[in-house]
Amino acid sequence: MPQPTPRKFDRDARRKHSGPAHLVIGDSRIDSEGCHTTAPIKKGTFIVEYTGPRITIKQADALYDDHPRTYLFGLTDGKHVIDGEGVAAFINHSCDPNCEADEIKGRVWIIAARDIAAGEELTYDYNLYDGDMKDPSLCFCGARKCRGSMYSEEELAKRAKLLRRRTARKKKAQLKKSKD
Repeated sequence: MPQPTPRKFDRDARRKHSGPAHLVIGDSRIDSEGCHTTAPIKKGTFIVEYTGPRITIKQADALYDDHPRTYLFGLTDGKHVIDGEGVAAFINHSCDPNCEADEIKGRVWIIAARDIAAGEELTYDYNLYDGDMKDPSLCFCGARKCRGSMYSEEELAKRAKLLRRRTARKKKAQLKKSKD
């Protein structure tokens, strides 16, 4: 029996799920396409909900195995993600964002972190916290204080510490081997 085409390849299907009329998907200086506002937005405004099917992390791993582009938003339960649809799925990462994401009563909202002018691209800090150690999840936001990665500062510190430990163990093993 033929398998249906996985959602990961169907960017156009994600666009079909609407959002507020003042949010549009357009060219992005950060990553191909992004979500832009055609009207000003005041700080603190709940802009759009991040919607889509809720799936387990295991299902997401299978669905997006070997595909660098995802639309996944990790939920605080640590077991599920939202496979994003609609304009919110096109909001890009920035190390200096104009929005923030907040999970409130099981729903994920994108909220204005400052006043946003009409025409601006909406961004929030993805603060990634898991993933393959070999995946740097590079950031191209262009912010003056860009971390160079979409991983959170805490995750980057954890990864650096782990790398230092691995390097120290390797050196220790090489020294032991050379003495033998």
